[in-house]
Amino acid sequence: MRTSQIRKQLHEYIETAEDDKLKAIYTLLQNEISDGYELTKAQREELDKRFSDHQNGLGQSFTWDETLTMAKQSLIK
Repeated sequence: MRTSQIRKQLHEYIETAEDDKLKAIYTLLQNEISDGYELTKAQREELDKRFSDHQNGLGQSFTWDETLTMAKQSLIK
C-alpha cells in the first residue's frame, strides 16, 4: 500500500474513531507530535525587526504572484 493511501485511510479513520481509540492512538504518537515550531530568540528578533521595517515603509515587500515570478526566473538562470 502506498503512503498516500495509508495517509488517506488514517485521516478517514481518525474522523470517525471512538474517543478511547483516538486516545490510544494519541498515546502511541504523542512524543512524535509537537505543539508547533518554536523560534529561537534570534529568529524572533529578526522577524520583529523585519516587521517593524515593513510597517515603517523601510522594508521591501512582494505579493505572492511577484514572489512566484521571481522564484521561477531564478530557476531559469
